[in-house]
Amino acid sequence: MGVTLTPRPGRARALGLLLGFAADRAFGDPRRRHPVAGFGALALRTECALYRDSRAAGIAYTTILVAGTACAGVAADRAVRRVGPGAVVATTALATWTVLGGTSLARTGAGMAQRLGQPGLDDARALLPSLCGRDPSALDRDGLARAALESVAENTSDAAVAPLLWGGAFGIPGLLAYRAANTLDAMVGYRSERYRNFGWASARLDDALNLVPARVAGALTVAAAPVVGGSPRRAWQAWRSDAAAHPSPNAGVAEASAAGALGIALGGRTEYPHGVEMRPVLGRGPAPTVADLPRAVRLSHAVQAGAVVVSAALAVAVGQFRVGRRQRRLRRLGAATEPAAR
Repeated sequence: MGVTLTPRPGRARALGLLLGFAADRAFGDPRRRHPVAGFGALALRTECALYRDSRAAGIAYTTILVAGTACAGVAADRAVRRVGPGAVVATTALATWTVLGGTSLARTGAGMAQRLGQPGLDDARALLPSLCGRDPSALDRDGLARAALESVAENTSDAAVAPLLWGGAFGIPGLLAYRAANTLDAMVGYRSERYRNFGWASARLDDALNLVPARVAGALTVAAAPVVGGSPRRAWQAWRSDAAAHPSPNAGVAEASAAGALGIALGGRTEYPHGVEMRPVLGRGPAPTVADLPRAVRLSHAVQAGAVVVSAALAVAVGQFRVGRRQRRLRRLGAATEPAAR
């Protein structure tokens, strides 16, 4: 019995990831009618309908939105695979470009460095909410630089490495479902009075989805340390010795490895609108200054480039595994039917 297969979808998926990453590098986020913004508007309406100060309500809210997005991704993936590999490449590239935020993150970090180099802090304080949820009015120049640098380090994993890896593993459904979960965490995953219970499920799901990507981002940061004049050994040591002290199981890895690569120390007093948190010190060295922010942006670019290579290789490997499994199943089916045919 002969086995006939269509061109391997893993290679088409890998090419789509590479093209989507290139589109993000060239254009950044779509300027109008961004699908993530549309999802955010839907999530806000759903919150208004479902909000209760309880974990059960938050679990329902998170499940409906993330599972619904995943189902839409599965339907889209099946449809484009029926059309052919060209459709898989184009649709995967579009989905990848839509969910990635790495270039916009790096551009905002570079813009913050530029504003901090100017007299006065009003423009820099106005830009900070684009990077993180801290209170900019309480921060001086170096405090703004530290907040921006920590955000660039953490969100390189969240906005670029994680979606690429989920796309490499599961294609369009992985890309869309991850971005849905990460968006919900950004909207309701806070320890504020309103969201301590309702946002619990979104925050925990985001933590789970980022466990592996954060560690891949840490490994890539260690490898990329020489790009910014840093030491892979110091980056690795900071990760191993300091990351576990961070309240987030994932942000600690990203920030500690970045601190070690840059030769600085992150952490300390951190002011949010809902209160003050004392964060552990990550890394060994001086506190970051404005001059360290462009270096962090270069490091982010290097980590993102490494992540798309890893993700493309993952897509090919997953595709080969699935094709091999299908071939074995067809061979077993053929062997079972041959005696009856005789």
